[in-house]
Amino acid sequence: MKLSYKNFKTTGECRLIFEEPAFDWQFYGRDRKDILLTIAWNKGEAQKITIDNIEYDFPANTILSLMVNQTFHFSHSTDIVAWQFNREFYCIIDHDKEVSCVGFLFFNTQQQMFINLNPENTHKTDLLQQMFIEEFETVDNIQEDMLRMLLKRLIIIATRLAKTQYVPAQVINDPKLDIIRQFNVLVETHYKKEHSVKFYADQINRSPKTLSNLFALYNNKSPLTIIQDRIVLEAKRLLLYTDKSAKEIAYDLGFEDAAYFSNFFKKNTEFTPSDFRSNGVVS
Repeated sequence: MKLSYKNFKTTGECRLIFEEPAFDWQFYGRDRKDILLTIAWNKGEAQKITIDNIEYDFPANTILSLMVNQTFHFSHSTDIVAWQFNREFYCIIDHDKEVSCVGFLFFNTQQQMFINLNPENTHKTDLLQQMFIEEFETVDNIQEDMLRMLLKRLIIIATRLAKTQYVPAQVINDPKLDIIRQFNVLVETHYKKEHSVKFYADQINRSPKTLSNLFALYNNKSPLTIIQDRIVLEAKRLLLYTDKSAKEIAYDLGFEDAAYFSNFFKKNTEFTPSDFRSNGVVS
């Protein structure tokens, strides 16, 4: 079942999807129209999820957040409850950074977070699903406000659980973690044109060395590695899901020289762009 709300004036959109057999291929292509963030809850048995051609275990009763630029597929999508929304719906107002669409749930880590729900939070999330269903069926002048309020509640629950499960207790309230989040947001915004650590360090008033030391402290990849990994990931998506040439992709990703891009891609993946495309290899 798919329930949806759309504000045609602001283009804000929110969806609730459950017991649906074929909703999950979010194609990453030139003509892609649905630019939606996704929060997926696996209410059934453990299954597999494929994200950008990489397979992961999706444990039972866990929640996973997915970015707008990710292509994903569930092995048993009928067991999935998914909330999908765009920035125009949820980020139309100035949300607290911790629970915004550029907050911890989507930008504070470089790994996929499979967030386990305990019995108490399973009950809360199930109640939220039922409340969402009621609000989607109640058409009045406060429907959008109610849906946004429920969505924020869902994000709060998921964020609290994610922080306790993925952030060491001794640093969970460390303000330095917000610098990492800011860096990740900036990389997502500018990686196609800005490839140097200095650019991002300048944006958050830190030196490149300070950033590198901070990421080393929290066992993250280096800032340069994060930038390069994001460029490579986008190149892989464009090679797998579009018909753009390597030269076009190089230009899209801020490389003036296609040969330099090809060398960069091979250095980071061990494959040339053409070999990667023809073999569909994901390293």
